[in-house]
Amino acid sequence: MECVFGLVGNGFAIVVADSSAVHSILVHKSNEDKIMVLDSHKLIAASGEAGDRVQFTEYIQKNVALYQFRNGIPLTTAAAANFTRGELATALRKNPYSVNILLAGYDKETGPSLYYIDYIATLHKLDKGAFGYGSYFSLSMMDRHYHSGMSVEEAIDLVDKCILEIRSRLVVAPPNFVIKIVDKDGAREYAWRESVKDGAVSTA
Repeated sequence: MECVFGLVGNGFAIVVADSSAVHSILVHKSNEDKIMVLDSHKLIAASGEAGDRVQFTEYIQKNVALYQFRNGIPLTTAAAANFTRGELATALRKNPYSVNILLAGYDKETGPSLYYIDYIATLHKLDKGAFGYGSYFSLSMMDRHYHSGMSVEEAIDLVDKCILEIRSRLVVAPPNFVIKIVDKDGAREYAWRESVKDGAVSTA
């Protein structure tokens, strides 16, 4: 029951992901961070099979860093999105990754942007997007309340509305979410929305 969504505001982009690591009917942990910092001004949020998600996002992160190391300049957000799409398209015909991605970034020339990349290598630039079962609710909330030029406070209020709707409507809703933001000051963690905390298992 994964939920990943994001939106673009006035000078920033926000991505949100649930933090549940689930297999079959088991919840292994509730604090899994599914949003990776690609570089100083890029975030990649992913959903899908746990192994594919971790392996592919790390692969993209290291190749983005390698490009910057070799050339002395970072990839733009659009270039990183197209590189990611290309790698998914290549893998699709060999050993496909079951992973869906929202890539958010900030560039000095173009400002914030959000890219939607699914497991069959579809690439779209969006103002708002979502993956997973939570997308049924988060997309409808964003369709109703999203507008261009949102402030950070308005965007976080909308994110909280989406999380509340997912928790109240989805039959097996993830309890915890992580929120990250990218703007001119860089990519960083903004907040967690937790209703369950992972505690240490006591031994008798």
